[in-house]
Amino acid sequence: MRDILPKEERHWSKLYHVAENLAEYFQFGRIETPILEEASLFVRSVGKGTDVVDKEMYIFEDRDGTKVCLRPENTAAVMRAYISNGLWNQAQPVKLWYLGQMFRHDRPQAGRYRQFWQVGFETLGSADPAVDAELIMIAHNFYSDLGLPVTARLNSLGVPAERERYRNELVNYYRGKRSYICGDCKARLTRNPLRLLDCKNKECLEVKETAPQIIDYLGAESKNHFMKVLEYLDVLEIPYQLDHTLVRGLDYYTHTVFEFYGPEGEEGAQSALGAGGRYDLLAEQIGGKATPGCGFSLGLDRVVLAWREYMSKNNQELPKQKMEIYVAQLGEEARRVALRLVNDLRGSGIKVGFNFSKGSLKIQMELADHAQVPYVLIVGQKEVQDKTVIIRDMESGIQEVVDQKKVEALLKRKLGHS
Repeated sequence: MRDILPKEERHWSKLYHVAENLAEYFQFGRIETPILEEASLFVRSVGKGTDVVDKEMYIFEDRDGTKVCLRPENTAAVMRAYISNGLWNQAQPVKLWYLGQMFRHDRPQAGRYRQFWQVGFETLGSADPAVDAELIMIAHNFYSDLGLPVTARLNSLGVPAERERYRNELVNYYRGKRSYICGDCKARLTRNPLRLLDCKNKECLEVKETAPQIIDYLGAESKNHFMKVLEYLDVLEIPYQLDHTLVRGLDYYTHTVFEFYGPEGEEGAQSALGAGGRYDLLAEQIGGKATPGCGFSLGLDRVVLAWREYMSKNNQELPKQKMEIYVAQLGEEARRVALRLVNDLRGSGIKVGFNFSKGSLKIQMELADHAQVPYVLIVGQKEVQDKTVIIRDMESGIQEVVDQKKVEALLKRKLGHS
């Protein structure tokens, strides 16, 4: 858990702005779900035996004995909200997006925190493979709008019966390689075999290279769904890589799954910045009627880290939001007039800076110079009496006295505001 300080806020504000613009463009409505949910929601959806449920959830009993948890992810919560609020009665599909904090008792490392931010987009009520492609495109556009190059990796998990056949074959394969795999993978062999494909240990990577591939166990319908997703992505010119080892860590996924990886870091490794997939069985798992769905979430803490590192490597810098005017004042009466000016100018769209706690004009002018504003408004006791303002051109040093009622119009002309 950590604090986000003002020096980082410019990057975070940009992320929020990009997400909001994409949501508006693709017509997703924002949803807010509770930070506290009943723990059973995630046990049923994410699945027993997963790391999220077994190791990472913050779970406890409230005063009436109900087991509750801090939400570890939001897809299941969005589906619960869809069911409990009768959104299935609306025109389908229902397109929702969210931005909020999640919680997992994970091992802290760079870009990974126990309290972390996610932005997510979910489309509920459509099994059309075009939905999968649209969501992958939205995620890709998010990174593109930041100027951050990413790699999309895709796979298909098919339906449960196909996945079970593959699971059995995978177990048989790994049993024959048991002496070559790590201790964690030996435990996964009986607890959650698909997680064997996630292991990054060198010895396990070698075993994984010749492991069975799930694509060989998919039926015609599942293969057709996946091929259509790929065809749509080709039409949209969204680049991707096929990755037969991609299985995702949550039990509710079916058919298409995908992950986005950022540029190589300092150690040459790529970091997963976001992921998603289709979850057509999730609604039934949590007590609703069958409802197809697809979505993704992006880990914003990791995105900020990768984005800043990429910009630093390429000598790029996020443009600062430039202040256009600085208001300086001398005396209590002048401070009140200046406060009204600041409020009026901001309301008209002019970016105004001020610091009413600094009484010295010299200090205020130094602050204005540091902010590199083109103009400073100065209000003293004489200006209060005359109902005027001094406008100082910071480049030429020329000053002019202007009626307070005419300041806004004059500044807009000087600044080129329409």
